[in-house]
Amino acid sequence: MTFPVIGVVGGGQLARMMAPAAVALGFHLHVLAEAEDVSAVDAVAQSPVGDYQDLDTLRAFARGVDVLTFDHEHVPNEHLQTLIAEGVNVQPRPDALVNAQDKLVMRAAIEKLGLPNPLWAAVASVAEITAFGDSNGWPVVLKMPRGGYDGKGVKVLRSDAEAAGAADWFDAMSPLLVEEMVPFSRELSALVARTPSGEARAWPVAESIQVAGVCDEVIAPAPGLPASVAEQAQSAALRIASELGVTGVMAAELFETPGRGAGYLINELAMRPHNTGHWTMDGAVTGQFEQHLRAVLDLPLGSTAALGSIVVMKNFLGGSNQDLFSGYRAALAAEPTVKVHSYGKSVRPGRKIGHVNVIGSPDDDVAAVRARATTVANIIRDGQ
Repeated sequence: MTFPVIGVVGGGQLARMMAPAAVALGFHLHVLAEAEDVSAVDAVAQSPVGDYQDLDTLRAFARGVDVLTFDHEHVPNEHLQTLIAEGVNVQPRPDALVNAQDKLVMRAAIEKLGLPNPLWAAVASVAEITAFGDSNGWPVVLKMPRGGYDGKGVKVLRSDAEAAGAADWFDAMSPLLVEEMVPFSRELSALVARTPSGEARAWPVAESIQVAGVCDEVIAPAPGLPASVAEQAQSAALRIASELGVTGVMAAELFETPGRGAGYLINELAMRPHNTGHWTMDGAVTGQFEQHLRAVLDLPLGSTAALGSIVVMKNFLGGSNQDLFSGYRAALAAEPTVKVHSYGKSVRPGRKIGHVNVIGSPDDDVAAVRARATTVANIIRDGQ
């Protein structure tokens, strides 16, 4: 029996973190890297460099792999349709992936499913933004439907005058997406996985804390989340995955809205392992990267049960310290239960370069576990 070869398009930290799971299961992981120095190159045996927007490059990479999957959602959809027509096993399929590539497509899909959506519209002019704001209330949020991430491609507009100042956005892309600015208590993440044959599992709903548009910290399960909201959010994510034909891991990013409707609204979807699921690597029976590989190969999924009463994931971003290893001795001594995951990236201010996971004991409160995770992350970041 030959173990399968999994091809991952994109050589970022997500592809890098698939590698240990692939090795443990005996799978062969190949990565199509954007450059020789991207995160995943050091972690896999085969990482050819190529342009994922070039069809012939994708064709060449797909030869000999049993399934093609992704580190990001930016591969041209039409190229994936061509590969499928030529017999390549692409997971997730482009019809599902487009809901993570295009926020307008995603909003329409959520609306069609009757799931909790913010008020939204496709707009092709400043006048249409103004009409939306006047009708639904200011401020509003203007978004680039394609290509935005970590707060990029998002602008808050508080008046018709500010809307007029966003006219140049239509030069880059049209139509754009405009949404109500949702008054929410916190952000949540409902992480699920689904196989091509339809088996699906959900991890506990987690709280996601953002700083300057970037995920800073995740707490799982989300503290104090009403059971009814958690159950509805999990059910919604599982239904989205089923109805859209998602395969692999999918994250539904949510706004918690106490007192409004179901108690949550759907913000965005990601059709791949996600930053809000990094806690599962050490804090769940089956981590999201192992689960993603199982799912795209249509293997039985693993248990998603949490391994602790509270699990905290804390990102560390680049700062002034270039020598991350200089802080390891102090960081590991400060918290013996910590699990450190470094992405092998060069250090730049504000760049995600790693995260730590800490599993709390039943006697720990949330604040104490968060403090332990923050202490370790800061020592590594600052080298102190």
